[in-house]
Amino acid sequence: MCLGIPGQIVAITDEAKMMAMAEVSGVRREVNVAPIATGPIADVVGKWALIHVGFAMAEIDEAEAAATLEALRGLGEAQETLEAMAAGDAALEESA
Repeated sequence: MCLGIPGQIVAITDEAKMMAMAEVSGVRREVNVAPIATGPIADVVGKWALIHVGFAMAEIDEAEAAATLEALRGLGEAQETLEAMAAGDAALEESA
């Protein structure tokens, strides 16, 4: 099953590659924002998006993001995904 999880775009990390930092329930991860950038890339900072395999796939509003995160927490899927993301981030930090 494919799972898109809501995250907020908090910073641009590489404008040329259209990469940005997204925060998902306190976990930060670099994502490609090309699918949601319809104008200047700086315009995506502060927006909410569904994040899937390193891409911001669709822009959503804050209320939809909150409702989706709550539903996912209830199902337990969000916690598993966040733990996997944190483990991935930890592995990247160890290799750096």
